[in-house]
Amino acid sequence: MSLVQKIAVKLDSFWWRLRYAADELIVFVDDDGTPIGIGPKLESHNAQTKLHLAFSVFIFNSRGEVLLQQRAMTKKTWPGIWSNSCCGHVMLRETTGHAAARRLKKELGLVAHELAIILPDFRYRAEKDGVVENEICPVLVGICDSDPKPDASEVAACRWIEWHEFVSSLDDPTKEISPWAMQEVRLLSASETFNSWFAEHASA
Repeated sequence: MSLVQKIAVKLDSFWWRLRYAADELIVFVDDDGTPIGIGPKLESHNAQTKLHLAFSVFIFNSRGEVLLQQRAMTKKTWPGIWSNSCCGHVMLRETTGHAAARRLKKELGLVAHELAIILPDFRYRAEKDGVVENEICPVLVGICDSDPKPDASEVAACRWIEWHEFVSSLDDPTKEISPWAMQEVRLLSASETFNSWFAEHASA
């Protein structure tokens, strides 16, 4: 290996260590969504979690099914709860689309097609066991017919379910779904933009 190649390998390794460290930081924002600071992800989620940048993704297959994930039991927020396909935080100077693609690959080993932001202004605040989520959280949808390969540190289990069946299941009080996913599903169902996208890309 030449000296130039060795330097390139070291720089690549440094870059990925740097990116991993950055992924452990969340971006705090004001009410207008303007970044005002950063903080460590775990320590920043507490009883007074500040408003920060995030995203949610719903992945569909061409049969009209949506991919759900059960959050790992080691998660600080909503451990073991079933939720939408993937959630995560947007890093500083990162686009929402890039953050979504990055976390889909990390958590589920998936590369989605037709990834699109449907609910750009969604935001929510929720609390469980003394830990608060407080996010500006655009909602994206995408298509993928591959089976997930979940990262066990992030995801306990996955399953595909027919979209309309999942929507109907939200009325069942015995189904424990993350509060953000429940809000997002209801908004997607009422969205003409989403329904047009679904009919074109994911209608069985």
